[in-house]
Amino acid sequence: MVGRTHVDTVWTVDQIVEQNLFFWSDESMAQLYMSFDALLFFGDSGGGDQFAFVLKPERPDVFVWEHESDSRRWVAGGLRDYLTRSLRDSGDDWYRL
Repeated sequence: MVGRTHVDTVWTVDQIVEQNLFFWSDESMAQLYMSFDALLFFGDSGGGDQFAFVLKPERPDVFVWEHESDSRRWVAGGLRDYLTRSLRDSGDDWYRL
C-alpha cells in the first residue's frame, strides 16, 4: 500500500518476507545495530526508517526503527491506528516528535 506521498506505507508480502529475512540474518546488520529478532517490519517512511510489529513479547503496537540512531519507538496502537496516522498527515515524517 503506497501512501499519499508515494512511500511504502505497507509493503507487499514479498517485501515483508525479503526485508525481514535480511534484517534477521545479515551479519553486517548484526554488527551495526541491536538485534531485530523481536521485530516484524512491514513498511517504511521512504527515508530509511521502518515500521514494525513487536513479536516478543507479542503486542499489537507499531514501532518505528530509526536507522540513524538505532532507536525503536512506539508510534501507533495497532495497524488501524498506524494507517490512520500515516495516511492522514501530509508528510512522510508524521511519526517524528
